[in-house]
Amino acid sequence: MRPDPLALIREALDESARVKHALREQAEDILFVAERVAASFRAGNRLYACGNGGSACDAMHLVEELVARFKLDRPGLPAHHLLDAPTLTCWSNDYGFPTAFQRQVETLVRPGDVLIAISTSGDSPNILLAAEAAHACDALVVGLTGHDGGRLRELCDECLIVPSRATERIQEGHITIIHLLCELVERILFGDLQPVA
Repeated sequence: MRPDPLALIREALDESARVKHALREQAEDILFVAERVAASFRAGNRLYACGNGGSACDAMHLVEELVARFKLDRPGLPAHHLLDAPTLTCWSNDYGFPTAFQRQVETLVRPGDVLIAISTSGDSPNILLAAEAAHACDALVVGLTGHDGGRLRELCDECLIVPSRATERIQEGHITIIHLLCELVERILFGDLQPVA
């Protein structure tokens, strides 16, 4: 029997909504991360982000919202993604892909900076090495992951975990979290939102 395409669409939308609704349980954690990121920017630090595949696109999306703007007209925030193609391919060709983000973290990240490490599985070797390197630099490490958090969970100062095993649902949750972080950081620094703590 051929699958019903309308049923497939409805089931996917229902599951996506269920996963995002479950993120309500992490509302306080999302706010706490936003406050820590805002405090880092306020102190003159920078944010870096990395991921693979769709998570690389999410890292780039986060950065463009911070550098340009999300909802408010305001100064740009110093955010960078570690996804420069010549740098990635140069290092990967000479030394291997697993250490490509690690190398950039060791080169660029300073104490007090933030690394947003995105991995739907929480087990991507290059993301894990980047998180370890960021800790060695005394940076704040924030993970965006899914399922049970994988090994990344243990390497993060803060870890936001989308409660799903499906990669596409996790990515949909990540973009929702990214938009929330952008709005919260923007409003804490330039708008009408007062930090809770």
